[in-house]
Amino acid sequence: MKVEHLDGVTFGSVVTEIDLETLNNEEWDELYELWIERALLIFPEAFLSPEGQDEFAKRFGDLEFPRAALSNIGKDGKVHHQDDDEVVKSLRGNEGWHHDSTYMPVQAKGAVFTAEIVPSSGAATGWADMRAAYDELDPEIRDRISNLNAYHSLYYSQGRAGNLPDKQNDDGTYNLYGYHDMEVSLRPLVKVHPVTGRPNLLIGRHAHDIVGMGQEESTKLLDDLNDWACQAPRTYHHQWTVGDAVVWDNRRLQHRGTPFDMTEPRRMWHTRIAGEPSSELAINHQDDAIPSDLVERHPTGTWAC
Repeated sequence: MKVEHLDGVTFGSVVTEIDLETLNNEEWDELYELWIERALLIFPEAFLSPEGQDEFAKRFGDLEFPRAALSNIGKDGKVHHQDDDEVVKSLRGNEGWHHDSTYMPVQAKGAVFTAEIVPSSGAATGWADMRAAYDELDPEIRDRISNLNAYHSLYYSQGRAGNLPDKQNDDGTYNLYGYHDMEVSLRPLVKVHPVTGRPNLLIGRHAHDIVGMGQEESTKLLDDLNDWACQAPRTYHHQWTVGDAVVWDNRRLQHRGTPFDMTEPRRMWHTRIAGEPSSELAINHQDDAIPSDLVERHPTGTWAC
């Protein structure tokens, strides 16, 4: 196994000379420790099989959901590109910085992401290091936010961006993953990583309405934190090559998609690693369970992140 740390950023490593589908115990232990240390591992042209992608993800924990397409290509082969298209709306929403599944009762631990079809330009995926952002905060701001909590909602983030679906279900939800009718998840602005014990910011596009703060003040604080946190050298954007695979720590890193010409097809595959309730359960969901039908609520060809 060969490891090269990303230059000029606070996280991330490129790993080569390794077969992710035939890892022995020693290789896995080394890889896991590297993941905890670096938060993002990139495997150029790994060409994971569908089964291999899910099995690799399972090494990190249970799955929130198995390998699913994140794509503008429908099951019928149609390339979705119109701005008012439901698939396009979901993909556009993912262009905002976020942690996966903070709008669910249990935040995701991480994800394995692979590239099958990439457009001729654009469509990089970015990650931002929220541990480094917390470490570098002005002490006064750090003190101000240390005990603050904010709600996280996909309705909020997609609505604010103008990307809510057009058709509601009878219960006021939508037939897409993440649009649930449970209590809106409440999470701290400062999260302690369950393995390293180090704090990081927990913010992103899904966060809103800080408890005890007016809406205008809350929105400004969250926007200011996001804008400041997601800057170099705390960010890295990966330009995909067919066959590339990555795995990231969703507890520490935010991520986002970036624009591309949606008249061109793009198909990525996303396996989401479930968070452990002991550390990832929302403050106000201590006694809740996730309804089993939620993993079926997704549009053709894409998932909300």
